[in-house]
Amino acid sequence: MSVGVVLFPGSNCEQDAIEAVRSLGGDAELLWHGDDTVGGVDAGGQNVHVLELSTAMAGAGHEVTVWTRREDECTPDTVTVRLVQPDGDPGAPQTVPTVKKTDAEWKKQLGTEAYEVLRAKGTERPFCGTLLDNHKDGVYFCAGCDLPLFSSRAKFNSGTGWPSFFQPFAPENIAEIRDVSFGMVRTEILCARCGGHLGHVFDDGPAPTRLRYCLNSVSLKFRTFAEIKAEKK
Repeated sequence: MSVGVVLFPGSNCEQDAIEAVRSLGGDAELLWHGDDTVGGVDAGGQNVHVLELSTAMAGAGHEVTVWTRREDECTPDTVTVRLVQPDGDPGAPQTVPTVKKTDAEWKKQLGTEAYEVLRAKGTERPFCGTLLDNHKDGVYFCAGCDLPLFSSRAKFNSGTGWPSFFQPFAPENIAEIRDVSFGMVRTEILCARCGGHLGHVFDDGPAPTRLRYCLNSVSLKFRTFAEIKAEKK
């Protein structure tokens, strides 16, 4: 059996990686990654670092293929999303260019704190985010590319210490991937336009969705409905 191990920085190549492994006839799927924590899952469902995975498979007599892909090589050029209207509601679906930048460009734009979360998949400490106790009416936009992501109309107090919402501004504006880092299985949520890490979604939220989108404040920029209406004039 041949097993492919795909090594890349970033989050948008996951499905390409899985399909590449399967095309080689392997049963090891790449499911989590990062600059120093690229890895996969073995047949028993255990997290394995990419080097350990490669060594183990080669030692068992399997052919191992290791190659790299840059994140921008498998990020689509366009994405269909819904932009905000003057009344604060989602508009009709529109196809817009995705936002692609180099690591250096993201660091310059975002600053250290936002870069650590949006691009390096970090997490704010609970009860420390600036938007946790924001009770104003408006829309929360991506801090990386200004895509509308969540509305105050879906915000609720989850008691977890992070801003929480029971649904996104528009389903098209959020991407989801499986995250098995830190010994847990979770669903990571990303901005659909720039791929920025936002947080995770859980199935313990309130009606009507029973979902809890758990966000990092630093991943978001907030504007009131009045500010949005003024911008659209």
